Amino acid sequence: MSNCDTCESTDCTSKAQREDENSEQFRERQEIARRMCKIKHKIAVISGKGGVGKSTVAVNLAVSLSIMGNKVGLMDVDIHGPSIPTMINLKETSVRSDENGIYPLEMGNLKIISVGYLLGHADDPVIFRGPRKMGLIKQFIKDVEWGELDYLIIDTPPGTGDEGLSIAQMIESMSGAVIVTTPQEVSGADVRKSINFCKQLNLKPLGIIENMAGFVCPNCSEIHPIFGEGGGQKIADKFSIPLLGSIPLDPNIRVSGDDGKPFIYHYAKTETAKTMKAVIDSIETIVAG
Repeated sequence: MSNCDTCESTDCTSKAQREDENSEQFRERQEIARRMCKIKHKIAVISGKGGVGKSTVAVNLAVSLSIMGNKVGLMDVDIHGPSIPTMINLKETSVRSDENGIYPLEMGNLKIISVGYLLGHADDPVIFRGPRKMGLIKQFIKDVEWGELDYLIIDTPPGTGDEGLSIAQMIESMSGAVIVTTPQEVSGADVRKSINFCKQLNLKPLGIIENMAGFVCPNCSEIHPIFGEGGGQKIADKFSIPLLGSIPLDPNIRVSGDDGKPFIYHYAKTETAKTMKAVIDSIETIVAG
């Protein structure tokens, strides 16, 4: 990993070289490049559809990578519905800052930042228009003291709006995006838009995760495809990108999310956790590729 504490040459970003060195825009790009060049792999977790388990994937991906000994950051840019604080049981903690920047919360090898930690009360709504949302995301990228990381996992809100666009435009060296869907067509239609969104912004689709791919009965352990079957594979085939795996709808995933205990760690011996781990291993292999 490059040592770029100063980044005086601005070699990290070609766009910055074309701007006036005295402009605020140039200085912002330079600071973003200085922060981001210390991070090996930046991965966005996206979906065109809400309620598909995107944050669940992001949390368990980040936790699994950190358990494996990697230094990992988890950035929650779901401004209006931040769920990361609940899902990792760090709800009552506030971030601190000084002249050097904003310091993310830490849990072992994992560093976390979310708008949820900036609210006066967990139930306070975030009523922001586009420019304020972009400004907050820029703070998370430019001002947070991430340090050196192996992975930065970015949990985005559903859709193809301001948040995803800001991430793709501000971070020029993204490794790619993991796209989350559920099997039914109503989800697939929106997910296809997300893939085209990635392609238009030169953000590499790393692969598709089909979440809620059948319900695991807690009594008999049989899997019932209540949302249909094969939707993720159809999308993968259409766009010639990998299907990373299909994760069943396991009641313990809901329990772990509500209790703030990452599923892949606390339920590691279950078949669903093993499936999730195989998906995460595939992501790591593709990124390292």
